Amino acid sequence: MTAASLAATFNATSREFDGLTPQVWGPAGQSLAFALELATGDAVLDVCSGTGASAIPAAAAVGPDGLVHAIDLADDLLEVGRVKATDRALRNIDFVLADATEWEPPSTVPDAGYDALACSYGIFFLPDPEGDFARLVSLVRPGGRVGVAVWRKGAIEAFAGTYFEVIGAHSQPSEHDGPLAQDGYDKHPIRRMETAELLSAWLTAAGTTDVEVVELSNHVPATESFVWDLVLGSAMRGALTPFDEATRTQIRAEFSALLTERGIDSIDLGTLVATGVRTP
Repeated sequence: MTAASLAATFNATSREFDGLTPQVWGPAGQSLAFALELATGDAVLDVCSGTGASAIPAAAAVGPDGLVHAIDLADDLLEVGRVKATDRALRNIDFVLADATEWEPPSTVPDAGYDALACSYGIFFLPDPEGDFARLVSLVRPGGRVGVAVWRKGAIEAFAGTYFEVIGAHSQPSEHDGPLAQDGYDKHPIRRMETAELLSAWLTAAGTTDVEVVELSNHVPATESFVWDLVLGSAMRGALTPFDEATRTQIRAEFSALLTERGIDSIDLGTLVATGVRTP
């Protein structure tokens, strides 16, 4: 998925995306901010920030003497974040439309670099997850902290697999190729970081030491409304782009029926939260 198509997909999700925060993005974002052990006055870079699930609690942690740069490609999501920060009277956070692969710290960041880097459910969207993230880690001062949240192995698989099966039934055979096909999914970057062992090794290779990984167990009932909000409020929405409204309505009905038929009455949103220390 190109940067432009990724931005378009997530701009389209802004309402549903933020509606998922209390059950999906919020618990991991809050946990990530705490795991980074942020201190008053810290400078934090939050990449793929969305509406601020980890950036807003980070801003609360670092206080008025600290700063948070929350960057994302989707300005509609960032605007929701700006409103939320204003509602909380947080003046130390900037939501910036920017490409994480090109980001350079502005002059407000200490010469040594950021004190912390956070990325919640975003590293697998970077064009080169290993190379791009290692560059972001280099923007953190030696001894600073780096943290990520990613889906745990098995999380959302039954849900997403069922969804893309229905999508596939409405697509041309040639459209089964690529990341939506099983062989494509098996090669997805998330596969390289979906267990504690893999994620620890991944963060170590990116330039950190003393990596700690915690698993967050989270199961949300698969109500009809939540199921479709999770589709519309995530990257899965992009698969609906080729279809007209009538077909989308049919896909929704078939998806709901197939989940019921298979006894999928809750969605596994298990997440790994990992932190490490930037090497000198």
